[in-house]
Amino acid sequence: MDNHPIQGMMKTVMESMKEMVDVNTIVGDPVETADGSVIMPISRVAFGYAAGGSEFVAQKAGDVGKHPFGGGSGAGVSVQPVGFLVVGNGHIRMLPVDTNSMIDRLVDVTPQLINQIQGMVQARRQPPPQPTVPTQIIE
Repeated sequence: MDNHPIQGMMKTVMESMKEMVDVNTIVGDPVETADGSVIMPISRVAFGYAAGGSEFVAQKAGDVGKHPFGGGSGAGVSVQPVGFLVVGNGHIRMLPVDTNSMIDRLVDVTPQLINQIQGMVQARRQPPPQPTVPTQIIE
């Protein structure tokens, strides 16, 4: 079990994830402004990882001790902005990114609002329905 195929598979995925995300993913590259302040983006990074495998019975008599292996692995990464660290003029400030601001909610509701307004305008343009007079049958 020292050199099991699933170990190699897991090692490959973990090394790839390490290359993909480093400290610069969480604390982004600093940007210097004209007044000398430095702004650094801060993000939240989350990982998910799964691996699994299966060994099968050897098909040939000479393959005793060697089990055919089948496996797979997968990973997911989520990067979400948290805020900006502003360093300058002797002060350090954290400016959070508010994901539930009023503007965000307004943008989300705008399509529904437009549909309602269009419905009201169309209702005003249509003439009111004419009352129907009951038909009398005279014999």
